[in-house]
Parts: sequence; structure tokens; C-alpha cells
Amino acid sequence: MIAQDAFPVDPWQVRETRLDLDLLGSAESVFALSNGHIGFRGNLDEGEPHGLPGTYLNSFYEERPLPYAEAGYGYPEVGQTVVNVTDGKIVRLFVDDEPFDVRYGTLLAHERVLDLRAGTLTRTAEWVSPAGKRIRVRSTRLVSFVQRAVAAVEYVVEAVDAGVRLTLQSELVANQAMPRTADDPRVAAVLESPLVCVEHDTTRLEGSSGATLVHRTRVSGLQMAAGMENHVHAPGRVDVETQDAEDWARTTVVCALEAGQELRLTKYLAYGWSALRSRPALRDQVAGALAGARFTGFEGLLREQREYLAEFWDAADVHVEGDAEVQQAVRFALFHVLQAGARAEQRGIPAKGLTGPGYDGHIFWDTEAYVLPVLTYTAPRAAADALRWRARTVDDARQRARELGLSGAAFPWRTIRGQESSGYWPAGTAAFHVNADIAAAVERYRVATGSLELETDGGLVVLVETARLWMSLGHHDAQGRWHVAGVTGPDEYTAVVVDNVFTNLGAAQNLLAAARACVRQPDLARSLGVTLEEQATWRDAGGAVAVPYDEDLRVHQQCEGFTRRPEWDFAANPHYPLLLHSPYFDLYRKQVVKQADLQMALFWFPDAFSAQDKARVVDYYEPRTVRDSSLSAAVQAITAAEVGHLELAHDYLYEAATVDLRDLHHNTGDGLHMASLAGTWLALVHGLGGMRDNGGTLRFDPHLPEGLTRLRFTIRWHEVKLSVDITPEEVTYAARDHGSSLTLLHAGQEVTVRSGEPVTLPVAPVHPLLPRPAQPPGRAPVHRDH
Repeated sequence: MIAQDAFPVDPWQVRETRLDLDLLGSAESVFALSNGHIGFRGNLDEGEPHGLPGTYLNSFYEERPLPYAEAGYGYPEVGQTVVNVTDGKIVRLFVDDEPFDVRYGTLLAHERVLDLRAGTLTRTAEWVSPAGKRIRVRSTRLVSFVQRAVAAVEYVVEAVDAGVRLTLQSELVANQAMPRTADDPRVAAVLESPLVCVEHDTTRLEGSSGATLVHRTRVSGLQMAAGMENHVHAPGRVDVETQDAEDWARTTVVCALEAGQELRLTKYLAYGWSALRSRPALRDQVAGALAGARFTGFEGLLREQREYLAEFWDAADVHVEGDAEVQQAVRFALFHVLQAGARAEQRGIPAKGLTGPGYDGHIFWDTEAYVLPVLTYTAPRAAADALRWRARTVDDARQRARELGLSGAAFPWRTIRGQESSGYWPAGTAAFHVNADIAAAVERYRVATGSLELETDGGLVVLVETARLWMSLGHHDAQGRWHVAGVTGPDEYTAVVVDNVFTNLGAAQNLLAAARACVRQPDLARSLGVTLEEQATWRDAGGAVAVPYDEDLRVHQQCEGFTRRPEWDFAANPHYPLLLHSPYFDLYRKQVVKQADLQMALFWFPDAFSAQDKARVVDYYEPRTVRDSSLSAAVQAITAAEVGHLELAHDYLYEAATVDLRDLHHNTGDGLHMASLAGTWLALVHGLGGMRDNGGTLRFDPHLPEGLTRLRFTIRWHEVKLSVDITPEEVTYAARDHGSSLTLLHAGQEVTVRSGEPVTLPVAPVHPLLPRPAQPPGRAPVHRDH
């Protein structure tokens, strides 16, 4: 894909059939491997050429000052940026005395395959050196889901038609030179030599040779260790030597092959980092992880990887008939969402996962609003771990609230370790809805799993402290309505407003959920100082929240006064994204929407709007929403489906699904858009599948657009795997676990589903209340090519 015929569509793979150096950066993100702890960009094995080298450890960062032309009280002073850590992927190859480099000699064939069921990136290349020596290279790379600290590479070189002398250099490299990035505020800051050597040494065991490098960051003081162990198999004489220095270690292998013979290198890698543990502890952690990898063996690691993914796909796969690209894209999306969070284990999930340095590696509200809903229904343990990380940062959030003169906890707009790292307060500090988003994710986990474990392990603290924040932000008017002023909703082109509907409804949900949780956990609530009077104030505010409505236009206002603002002149501003071509002050005062905001409220709080309300909101806001954020298309797909515009929903689904596979925003090289990838699942399951769980009841009202002949997915609900199989005419619900049953609503009708007794019901035709809306000039969703 990526608009190239070199990427054929395949339901279980992403395959690159020929190498295009102009697409290296995007392909490196697409082919990235991760387990939530370690992240490898899909760089070529030999390290060069590259778009952007990248190896990341979750939450391993460096600090940098945040400069301001005019500083102000409460502005964050220190930023956090993800670090490109020690690269262990590199295996350089020399054929006689010439380096294997795809830019030289003759590249006869080149293919890379990301296998979504095996969890591996494989590469095959056939190359003729400038001197005429022909070789074939095969490599397989994995980052283990099962052994969290381990990655591995198998690298095989074959002499094709004549004898050849080969030299391999298996390397660990720290402080790699990084290319300068574009002048774009979304791209990560460049850090030069962020790592300081603490220790380096070589190791040699029977049959293997390797090294360990230990570094710390210059400012943040975090320590990391990286180790490699190399096992070599080749006929005849083989010379192996390992050297090390402060920022590199190298195992050199030399051998001679006859035609048809192979040299095989198996390289085990291990990574660890800590802000607390000692250098010996980190070094020993890496040594232990390498020992475990060696004991398992490369074939064992492959087997573990495939078994782990088989279990995941059994509960998470989405089957689509009628759109091959969406089928490939949703599995690609689920795979990368899993990679981002599977073994993060109480660390955050960045907006780019561990696929690139975009947004400085920061975590936003994207995690709780897009990624965690997917994980909650497919891999709930990973979702719980991400929420426990938020709970662990509550003291930082309390401190931030105090800085702002507020009660409770103000969670950061963007961060790596828990402190606010956004220097742009109108879309950062003022976007307080992030607190309601986090609280909603805590409540969603309880509702979907039926478990109170998370609530007692940090969840109640989050709910209580965010509720206290809202009470210090909001106020009652003389008529008793509750308002929130000075906030920014999801639409960052409409900043610092009164009564943003999404924020208000999110705050109300947060307040009411906190009050109910305190009733369930009275002892824990008392330990947090929550009184019955405080709970009553939460209920009063939550039940009286203001939701602005324009009586003349008969449509909800995104915020108070929005529909009375001047219209945006699209003819005079034809270039997107608008934030790079128009002044913010003009965006802030006009009716132009960066990304779905009020439409997000329709999705999250469906019971707050009638069917007529929803139809009019979509009709009014679609022509004003420019989708300058990759977060938008998935939500617009969901709301378009709900109001009956199924073909429009399909187009938005396609855009969300292919944002990276087609590099629609021209920045996939900085890392994948995790929220949009997760949004692909949301658009299929919540949009076309019509799934909602508001109020604790599982509800479905599915409809398929023309062209899609089948949609089948599985979700986890209260420890039951529920299969939903939709065709244009009917839907079948099946409880897949022996002895299980659950009750749900289908189009408002109560249905009990028991294991071994699937229930098939008709899908009623859908009739939109209003015609299909237009979009801003040049901003219609990417249309599918069939």
C-alpha cells in the first residue's frame, strides 16, 4: 500500500515486494515491532540506508527546557522526549571486502513481510556485489510478547553461485546520529548524544559471544542496559571476535562459503531500564533475560510468539467481507494496538506507540479515549495495566492541580512520566476533558469486565480526585444549572470556552461514577476523606450539567455561543492543516472544527441526545469539520452510521483504517497513529456493529453499508467471549465459552444468549432522517477505490 503497487493487499500480512528508498521512513513505522516495553522501528538489518533509526524503551526519556517568548505562572518548565536507545538490530555484512548496501551493486529481489499471526518481520534479498558476487539474505526479527525483555534476530546468508568470503558485524550502537526533522511542531525534538556510558564489557559463553552496554541519560538520570548474545553456525572455519567501547560493541564473524552453503547468525537481545535500580541490578536483569532466551532458543521464541498471538486473535479478530483493504487494515491496527500495550505493564501507551519519535513520544488522551476501549474488550489485562499507570501518577496530577489553584488532580495533556509537558496551554492545560476521559476508561473497564479489582487498585483514587477537580472548575448559576468555563474540548480550533458539551457531559459522568464507586467502596472512600456531603455535591452537579442548545437552529452548540460565531471562509483558506496556514486567533473565533467534538459526545453519551438531535448535529457540524487530526475520521464514521449515512460511514472507516498504510497525513515516518488504528476497530464495532454499553447494558443495533457482505467480531464481556456475526439481513449472537450466558439488547429488544445456543435476529432497514451532509471543500473523506 502507501499508494504503491509494491504493497499488495493481504488479510494476514503487510508485504513489501520491492524496496523503494523514498518510502523507507513510512515503511519503518509500518514494519515496527514492539511488545509495549521494547520497540524496534523496521529499519533494514544493516542499519543503512534509513529514514529514521529507532529503538525505544517505554517511558525512557530525556528532559529538556521548554522555552517561552513570554513565560507565565503555571507554565511547565521541563519537557520530556523519548530517547532513541541502544540499537541492537544492526547486522552489517561484507561480501569479500564490499559492504552489502542496497544502494550499490545490483538488488535482484527484495521482500519484507510483517506476519500478523506470527508476530515477526521477515526479509529476503538477493544481491550481486559490484564485483559480481551473488548472495541471498534471509532475516527474521521478533520482539517477544512472552519474554518481555527479549528480542531476537536470525540472519542467514547464502552464497548462490560461487564461493565467497563473508564478514558479519553484529552490533550494539548507542547515540546514533539522527537526521534533522522537518520544521513541524508535531515532530519530535532532536536529541544529540543523550546517553552517557556507565559500563561496557564483553561476554563469552560456550558457543556464543556478546556484550553489554549500560548508559544513563544526561539530565533525567535514568539508567538502561542493553545486551546481545550471538550464536554462529557455518561450515568450515569460523573466526569470531567481540570488541566493546563506550557507545558500541561488535561481534565480528568471518568465514568462507562455497556455492549453496549458508552462514547463520542467531542474535538474542535484552533490554532493561530503571530510575531506581542499581547498575548491577540492570546488568544482571539483561544477563538473566539473555539466559532465558538462550534456553528457549530461536525456534522456541517463534513458537511462543505464535501461541500468544493465536490466543489474542481468538478473542479479538475482526472478519470483514466485501472490502479487502479494510480487512487487512483492521488486523494491522489490532496487531499494533496490542504491540503498544501488551507488556507496557504500568507504563503509559504513547500516541505513536513505540514505532517512532512523533509527538516526542508523549501520551495524550488518545490512550484512554481510543486505545483502551479496544484493549478493554480484547486484551483487558493490558488496559488495566495502563490505567494503573495513570493511578501511579496521581501525586503529580495533584501537584499540577495545586499549581493551577484547583482541587483534586489535573492529569497532564501530554506527558511521558506523569508531569505536564505541554507548553501550549490553550490546547494543553485548558483541555481538562483528559481527566474525564481517564475516569471514563476506569469506569468502562469495570462495566465491561464486571471486576472491581481495578477500582480498588487505584481506580477509585482516580475517580475521586478527578471529581474533586471538576467541582473546583465548575459552578452553579442562579437557576441551579452547573457550568464549566475556560476549557478546551477535543476541537483545538475552539479554545478556552464556556460549556463545551463533550467536556460537560464527561465531567457529569465522572462525578456520578465517582459517587457510585464510593458507595461500592465505603471504607476506601473514607480513607480518601470522601464524605456523604461531598458525594451529594457530586450528584447535584452531575445531574444539573448545562448542555447548550440553539433554539433557533434546533441544534446543539459545541460550546456556549458557537453557532453565533462568524463562519469560516473556506474559499480564502484552501490549505490544510489549517493550523499551519492560518493564525490561531482567527481559528478560535470562527465556526471551524479541527476534529470531531460534539460528534464525540454523540458517541460517548448517546442517551443525552434524541435521534433527531443526532441527525441535526451530524448535518450541521459535518460541513464545518476539517479533520486536521487523525482522531476524527473514526468518530465521524461512528456517528454517520448511527444516523443512517452508511456509505459515508464506510468512507470514514476506510480513511481511519488506512491513515498509515497509505500515509494519508504524510507523517507516518514519525510513527504510527495509534488512535486512528484503534479507531478502525471502534468504527467497525461501535459504528457498523452499533455496540454501546452505556448504563452497564450491552446494546447492539448493527447495519452494514452496501458492498460489505459480512462483519464478524468477538468481544470480551464479563469473562464471556461474545461473537457477533452480521450480514445485511441478520445478526447472530453466540456465547463461545462453555456454560456461559449473557443478556443484551438488540435494537432495543432484550435477548439472552447461552453457550451452544446462538441467537439470530433480523437487521431492520435504516432510513436517515436527513440527506447525506457535505464536508468542507477538499475535505471529503478518502474514497475507497473498488
